[in-house]
Amino acid sequence: MNEIKCPHCGTAFTINESDYSQLLSQVRTNEFDKEVAERLHGQAELMRQEADNERQAQLFVKEKEIAELESKLKETQQQMALQQQESLAAKDLEITQLKSQLETLSGQTEQEVEKALAIKETEVLSLKAQLDKLTLEKDSEKQTALTVVEKERDQVRAQLQLQEKESELNLSAMRQDYESQLKAANEQVEFYKNFKAQQSTKAIGESLEIYAETEFNKVRHLAFPNAYFEKDNTLSSRGSKGDFIYREKDENGIEILSIMFEMKNEADGTLKKHKNEDFFKELDKDRQEKQCEYAVLVSMLESDNDYYNTGIVDVGHKYDKMYVVRPQFFIQLIGLLRNAALNALKYKQELALVREQNIDITHFEEDLDVFKTAFAKNYQSASKNFQKAIEEIDKSIKRMEAVKAALTTSENQLRLANNKLEDVSIKKLTRKNPTMKAKFDHLKGEI
Repeated sequence: MNEIKCPHCGTAFTINESDYSQLLSQVRTNEFDKEVAERLHGQAELMRQEADNERQAQLFVKEKEIAELESKLKETQQQMALQQQESLAAKDLEITQLKSQLETLSGQTEQEVEKALAIKETEVLSLKAQLDKLTLEKDSEKQTALTVVEKERDQVRAQLQLQEKESELNLSAMRQDYESQLKAANEQVEFYKNFKAQQSTKAIGESLEIYAETEFNKVRHLAFPNAYFEKDNTLSSRGSKGDFIYREKDENGIEILSIMFEMKNEADGTLKKHKNEDFFKELDKDRQEKQCEYAVLVSMLESDNDYYNTGIVDVGHKYDKMYVVRPQFFIQLIGLLRNAALNALKYKQELALVREQNIDITHFEEDLDVFKTAFAKNYQSASKNFQKAIEEIDKSIKRMEAVKAALTTSENQLRLANNKLEDVSIKKLTRKNPTMKAKFDHLKGEI
């Protein structure tokens, strides 16, 4: 039973393990939904900010191009005015020269003078026509340039509007994808909850046996081709039996390794929780009666016990040659015991030969002691490696928690930046910049 205190009224009440687990699952689910929603909001704001930045950059480039074209147009107009003035000055000079010539040619006939004047007037009219034509051409070029700039401006606006629509569609698709994934995950969690709740105690235990048998059969033909691994169907004198027996012999019939396995699991809602130690005594008796060298308890019990979660646990201080493992270390333990047994096989073969020849076995016992010492060292080394692996996993968890904290901080900063972005407007940006204000007013007037 667990005691929970209300944060509002301060009333304390107790609930059973099942209700506590359901309450904890609801809290975790709400936190997960909240985190997903916050991440979606952050990504949406980031995409909108990127689209606004790109649009502002393109508008800035086009405004710069318009300013350059206007500058070129003004320069062209100034050059045309200067050329016109120069042409008029040249013609005035010619007229003055002609008048001077007329004065010097006073002796010529009036007809010749009129003819010369007509020719000069014709030249003046031709020059004026050329000047008018050049003016019209420059005006036409100016109008064409303005038309091209306005067309490019309209295209940029259309592209920006299209990009905004695409961003909205991408955001909507991403939101729908997250929602569908979240829905599928919730449905899968509910399925497994209902599946485990509907299973009987016997079915839960049998599912662990099926898992162990399946995992062994996956590697049987590669790692254990000559091994016997079957259900223990023979009742002992006490009317009990284990779950599986593993036996392996060499080509001479000498037994290499034998293990009695017991599988234990229970439902989450079970009121009376069992401990691993509750099954040690019966497992040891079954091992001895079935003449197995080792006894192994494959257990899902005491899931919160760090002692049994470290990996392969040797409980030989309570019962000889007995181990407790989680299901994921089931195959690894068989391999470890088998490798040690193969190293000791030559000593067993020598023992069989000594028994047949009835000779002194003193040296064999010494070699066996050496093997036991070596095996103990190998086991201690393996145990240290398992402990080191668990420590590395703990370090990885801490690093991931640090990354999560950093991401949470980044999300808060993005939220503050988004609030500042929403507070930005063209009116505020151009308040102290009359040039930009005039540009934006001109654009609004054209739109």
